Amino acid sequence: MSTPFPFTAVVGQDDLRLALLLNAVSPAVGGVLVRGEKGTAKSTAVRALSVLLPAVSVVSGCRFSCDPARPDAGCPDGPHEPGAGVERPARMVELPVGASEDRLVGALDIERALSEGVKSFEPGLLADAHRGILYVDEVNLLHDHLVDLLLDAAAMGASYVEREGVSVRHASKFLLVGTMNPEEGELRPQLLDRFGLTVEVAASREPDQRVEVVRRRLAYDDDPAGFAGRWADEEASVRARIVAARTLLPSVLLGDGALRQIAATCAAFEVDGMRADIVMARTATALAAWAGRTEVLAEDVRQAALLALPHRRRRNPFDAPGLDEDKLDQTLEENSGDGDEDPDPDGPGGGDGGGGGQPPSEGPEGGDTGARPEAGDSGEPQTSGGGAGERQPAPAAEPFRTKVLSVPGLGEGAAGRRSRARTEHGRTTGARRPRGTLTKLHLAATVQAAAPHQRARGRSGRGLVVRRDDLRQATREGREGNLVLFVVDASGSMAARQRMGAVKGAVLSLLLDAYQRRDKVGLVTFRGSAAEVALPPTSSVDAAAVRLESLPTGGRTPLAAGLLRAHEVLRVERLRDPARRALVVVVTDGRATGGPEPVALAGRAARLFAADGVASVVVDCESGPVRLGLAGQLAGELGGTAVTLDELRADSIAGLVRDVQGTSRRAA
Repeated sequence: MSTPFPFTAVVGQDDLRLALLLNAVSPAVGGVLVRGEKGTAKSTAVRALSVLLPAVSVVSGCRFSCDPARPDAGCPDGPHEPGAGVERPARMVELPVGASEDRLVGALDIERALSEGVKSFEPGLLADAHRGILYVDEVNLLHDHLVDLLLDAAAMGASYVEREGVSVRHASKFLLVGTMNPEEGELRPQLLDRFGLTVEVAASREPDQRVEVVRRRLAYDDDPAGFAGRWADEEASVRARIVAARTLLPSVLLGDGALRQIAATCAAFEVDGMRADIVMARTATALAAWAGRTEVLAEDVRQAALLALPHRRRRNPFDAPGLDEDKLDQTLEENSGDGDEDPDPDGPGGGDGGGGGQPPSEGPEGGDTGARPEAGDSGEPQTSGGGAGERQPAPAAEPFRTKVLSVPGLGEGAAGRRSRARTEHGRTTGARRPRGTLTKLHLAATVQAAAPHQRARGRSGRGLVVRRDDLRQATREGREGNLVLFVVDASGSMAARQRMGAVKGAVLSLLLDAYQRRDKVGLVTFRGSAAEVALPPTSSVDAAAVRLESLPTGGRTPLAAGLLRAHEVLRVERLRDPARRALVVVVTDGRATGGPEPVALAGRAARLFAADGVASVVVDCESGPVRLGLAGQLAGELGGTAVTLDELRADSIAGLVRDVQGTSRRAA
């Protein structure tokens, strides 16, 4: 077994360490979500925590880690009689992003269940994580069906496995810890709310601290065991402090004054539901126990708010996480009631903690993705070096709910919520022989396949004689996520009519729709004499929103260059992920200027998409009493359809759903 990096040797990251330690003291806090840029010791700190957790007592031989003092009455390995157990270290179980449903919840032997009536169950990761840590790296990339299973287990404290009327239930209470890089996409709101605490981490910009990080890492890589030995005393001290805090926790008093501050804070920041209040109360109590106190103080409430509220006050993926600390201090002061001193603006720290629930001041603030135009790129209200008049970026209009734009045909891409696809989850449409492990049994087709052979197989009783060749896999139809590639006209013809604000608002609305439907998005812009990939395809729609907000306008309209650049992006993306179908959204008034025969050249570029069968839609931005209909002509060349900005709204009279026309590849 490899030696983990010592928890106490992690440099800086006070908020991260404090949040993890509070969950070690009180698992009821509800876990931690760690957000931050890559290379900031997120995974290192989480893996190191498991070594500090106290050992757990389990029933000998139980695969589900039952507590010998209170064994689970419904344990598949039970029933267990209360008594002495055996101790083992607390487990940290890692859930891979690409894990199957059976790997997470466990699997039933369907063949034995049908032929013998025996519940032969192989436990999954949810069973392994019971009374330990379930760690999900890149949790924002987890498939929706796995997220649903995690939500069910977290809510009920148990996992249910059901296969065609045969079911198994076992206890599954775990500390959920997830890490994510916001640049790769945001987390579903339902799962986001399940994390008790959240912390933002960023690499220090202080040279001395960065030197120390490198020094310790190199020393650990050279001799992991020797490096861990040098930190053994510090590790033992923290481990003992966790045990002492756990012992003290039931004695901590959460007074009415602290409760009022908690309730007033949650109300002031308009968080949804009551989970925030409960998490804050548990966190403040754990902070007091960690500090060795039996009474919750105002400083505990303040620190609890900074850890428990930032991720709960986001209303859409474009909102930056974080709290207004001045407003927080004012709310606490107005509801102190007992003359407490003003809370420490630096937070309590709790000895090993410190921090204020926010990333270090040197790092990115408010979850900013760093997606800012470089010097000389754009964003300066001046004429560019190429001679194209560049204008100050226009603010986006208010987003609105858009129509559903979907790719026609039946795909087989990643699970999502946009276009029809063959998926592991959805409505059953047929049956086939399983390819590999059976995951979804089609009972009627299985019985039908086995029935003609019962006499030849010597059936004598009431049971059905089923063999592996009889098993049939259910085929299902659900929804997939697509690659939505925006091709946005940022030329002077768009800005001159002061329409760019409305255009940005429309694209922002489509981005929000893409977030809700679990799409990847990309952004290509064209203006002046060329086109550029403003954002390569990514799952981070908020990164696309940042690029969109800073998009400058002006100059000629190189429509052909924009289409050709988009075609190249799709070609590369098709090599990386051939199963994910694309939807190209061209936002333009259809004009093309610059160079010889710009309209003809744009038509030839558009026909490349039609030849490849790419689904497309043109958002027609033309306005005014005289309309040339150029966007409609472009849609015809693309083999797609055109909608106006008004028609894009879901509440327009054109209807609620519009399938994108085109000659897209259709699955057989």
